[in-house]
Amino acid sequence: MSQEGSDIRPAAAELQSIMDPAEPESPADALFKAAAQQAAAGQKPHHLETVLQIPVSVKVVLGSATMPVANVLKLGRGAVVPLDRKVGEPVDVVVNGRVIARGEVVVLDEDNSRFGVSLTEVIGTGTPTRVV
Repeated sequence: MSQEGSDIRPAAAELQSIMDPAEPESPADALFKAAAQQAAAGQKPHHLETVLQIPVSVKVVLGSATMPVANVLKLGRGAVVPLDRKVGEPVDVVVNGRVIARGEVVVLDEDNSRFGVSLTEVIGTGTPTRVV
């Protein structure tokens, strides 16, 4: 067995000892939870360095709208699509299809050319909202 394969078993045992069996979690949720708990305890996450380097898709959702296909086909330059959120409402921060936080849109650069999100609420791993 390769060195890489032998590293997986101790990591799996470590995760098993940390996870709460009453709370069903996906494997990714379990890995992130274990890493967070170890980091909170001031420990370097063992056997998770490779997992922590995996890129994830992060999106900020300003709002959404539902409309008939006929209206979508009529959209053109200058068209305005009304969203389901009001000015000042928090935006959703979505990682791999799950809402993990909410925040306010902020301007990053002095020349107003880039936006960012200042997090105001971090959503726990217990019941993340799935974004379709």
